[in-house]
Amino acid sequence: MISTKGRYALRVMIDLAEHQKEQPVPLKDIAERQEISKKYLEIIVKDLVEGRMIRGASGKGGGYVLLRKPEEYTVGEIVELMEGSLAPVACLQQDAEACPREKVCVTLPLWQEMNDLVRGFLYQKKLTDLLDRSEKA
Repeated sequence: MISTKGRYALRVMIDLAEHQKEQPVPLKDIAERQEISKKYLEIIVKDLVEGRMIRGASGKGGGYVLLRKPEEYTVGEIVELMEGSLAPVACLQQDAEACPREKVCVTLPLWQEMNDLVRGFLYQKKLTDLLDRSEKA
């Protein structure tokens, strides 16, 4: 299950893509538009900055900006940054040790297929796919 942190991070990224023109977007503006607590957003944007998704600028005219063009972000990378691995079982996580039961595990193909479907779906979706939907609403 995707937590509020992951869902809100997507909303922040969409908001930045929509409202970032020539200058950084203040966090209070994002909080107001998205109806999310500014305190909670501070935690989320800190993680997005550390994950090199956005950059913060302080002082007058400060706020946040995307580091790349909106079409260069995938939903999968944003969600995994906030949630951690989306692998359904530990043995499919990126740096997992080889499982001693790998060759005899009858459920592994099921988990691999699920992993491929989820990752394939989330990593093919671009931030602009969500942005396009919000503009049509």
